[in-house]
Amino acid sequence: MKIATFNVNGINGRLEVLLRWLNETRPDVVCLQELKAPQEKFPLSAIETAGYGAVWHGQKRWNGVAILAYDAEPIETRRGLGGDLQDSHSRYIEAAVNGVLIGCLYAPNGNPAPGPKFAYKLAWYERFLAHAQHLLESGAPVVLAGDYNIMPTDRDVYAPERWRDDALFRPEVREAFRRLEEQGWTDALRQLHPEERIYTFWDYFRNAWGRNAGLRLDHLLLSPSIADRLERAGVDREVRGWEHASDHAPTWIELSKA
Repeated sequence: MKIATFNVNGINGRLEVLLRWLNETRPDVVCLQELKAPQEKFPLSAIETAGYGAVWHGQKRWNGVAILAYDAEPIETRRGLGGDLQDSHSRYIEAAVNGVLIGCLYAPNGNPAPGPKFAYKLAWYERFLAHAQHLLESGAPVVLAGDYNIMPTDRDVYAPERWRDDALFRPEVREAFRRLEEQGWTDALRQLHPEERIYTFWDYFRNAWGRNAGLRLDHLLLSPSIADRLERAGVDREVRGWEHASDHAPTWIELSKA
């Protein structure tokens, strides 16, 4: 079972890139972030023609998450996180696909930090941590995949010294990621590639792609009941070099059969 996460940075504007990648790699499950489209503008017909069923949580201009399943219909189990009735951002959706519970997330960026946006990011992560703990206690096989907007370690950023005060790398957010791992979640990419410098994002500015000045922001975390099924993990790095590409590349895992 191949599960991927891909921040598409505008699903309608980069639909050709998404469809090409789906056709070439054919993952079983795909978590998408930054749809940047309201609910009614999701390109369902094109996604279905590519062979995928979908559930999605859109938002005009910003945010937006979706879960796609090849030759299947995801069974939605949750839309949004609890704990803040005022939070209208489309940042989390959850669905069951072929016996696995998939959580797709797009965490807040949080910049500039400190400030209100950073405070929102930290509060959002407290809510996410509470939900993640609840999922673990259920004992279900769960994959939490998406753009976490966190570089967990120095190996996950091309120049750590330049990012110390950024909301993606400040100690508070790295501590939130560490707390997820302490709950029992396995960082799939690091599990199989513990020392390698692997990036999933390259900015459009300052020739970041050409210099390989990247960040690892996109993660797939596995619950204990599914972590032992992990066989492979990687990044489809070449997609970032395609014409009109997202600034993120798809990140994926392969799981053995239960």
